[in-house]
Amino acid sequence: MPETTSGASFDQIPTGTDEGLAYIEQHGLGVLAQRMGVRMTEFSRERAVATMPVEGNTQPFGIMHGGAYVVLGETLGSMHANFVAAEGTVAVGVDINATHTGSAAEGIVTGVCTPIHLGRSMSVHEIVITDERGRRCSTVRITNFTKQLR
Repeated sequence: MPETTSGASFDQIPTGTDEGLAYIEQHGLGVLAQRMGVRMTEFSRERAVATMPVEGNTQPFGIMHGGAYVVLGETLGSMHANFVAAEGTVAVGVDINATHTGSAAEGIVTGVCTPIHLGRSMSVHEIVITDERGRRCSTVRITNFTKQLR
């Protein structure tokens, strides 16, 4: 597990899937994620997991659109960065990249987000997205900058 330099120990960061899912319920995932069918299934300080259907999120050739993988990754990474951010701050994405190594053509994909670095002003998350057979389809990395709310 990464260390936090946010001024709070991991003991002060909300723990447990129930508390994390309550956070998601309170804040929502945003209109885009809703339209794409993103569904959060696990959310804790250690990781976040969500699913998304392939149907409705494909490119003209019938496979998952690369941008859809990125939406899933950014949804997970940004929500997690805000979950662990200090009170009175907001985490905003400043960099995202994705490497697509497989193609999902049906069913659902699952994104598993784990923090790589949680600092006072920056967090980095890796999101591994797999198809229903467990094959990796995309790896997304997102960096969020944490700033004071105005």
